[in-house]
Amino acid sequence: MSEDTYPVANVGGKEIPYDPEQLRRIQEHPCFSEKACHTFGRMHLAVAPKCNIQCKYCVRDFDCVNESRPGVTSQVLKPKEALERVDEVLEKYHYIKVVAVAGPGEPLANEETFETLRLVGEKYPNIILCLSTNGLLLADKIQELDSLGVSNITVTMNAIDPEIGQQIYDYVTYQGKRYEGLEAATLLRDNQLKGIEEALKRKKIVKVNTVLIPGINDKHVFDVARKIKSLGVYIHNVMPLIPQYKFAHIKPPSPEEKRKIQEELGKIIKQMKHCRQCRSDAIGRLGCDVQQEFQSKAREQG
Repeated sequence: MSEDTYPVANVGGKEIPYDPEQLRRIQEHPCFSEKACHTFGRMHLAVAPKCNIQCKYCVRDFDCVNESRPGVTSQVLKPKEALERVDEVLEKYHYIKVVAVAGPGEPLANEETFETLRLVGEKYPNIILCLSTNGLLLADKIQELDSLGVSNITVTMNAIDPEIGQQIYDYVTYQGKRYEGLEAATLLRDNQLKGIEEALKRKKIVKVNTVLIPGINDKHVFDVARKIKSLGVYIHNVMPLIPQYKFAHIKPPSPEEKRKIQEELGKIIKQMKHCRQCRSDAIGRLGCDVQQEFQSKAREQG
């Protein structure tokens, strides 16, 4: 499908064309458009340290400038500090079109996320507001996200079969209760699917990230792709496992193995092939990050 054609979302069994404003939010977002990644940039605001699930591949680190992976940030910002960072960045780098909250924990489990998005959206009404989430709270929070003007949402969904999901997650915490095993994986899957459906009803542009874990979900990713395609998800991003925590012993897929799987998945749903598995505080064009420049300033001022 050409980016110049109008894609459609399947909402409630009806094919709804994307409108011009939705297309702008694809064409100017470097994670949703490969063309955009050469021209436009994004900035991630690390305001969300708490998380409500524990993935067996995830380690969240702070003050770590030499690693580039999700869950890593050099500092956690308060909402007003985040707005000041946006001011600094947009003054210098006019190609930044997207402001996102992507961690280092789960954005929807942190009230600071919503205050940050409010502050940024009020001051910069034309900026594309974006959010990455594990999806556990997406259906619960979608109305609030909609009112704040969040248009692009990424959901990390590693399995739709709870038997596989329980191999990936240690636990899930929802409404004050901790769930483990099959119960946790089923709850997470159900909430993710409901959240994606609710987001699409509100004309959000949805990307699904799937961490490719050899021996666990490397065959199952095709079931995930078929399911999210049927919901109306715009693009699918398969990311190779970064071996750490309880999955430190698993050999990640090679670039060639990942490429072959993406080629097959591309027959089902549009694939993002230019992902850089960004940090929670990334700033700049994909693969050309400049966040250290602003972190250095913050340290000098602190």
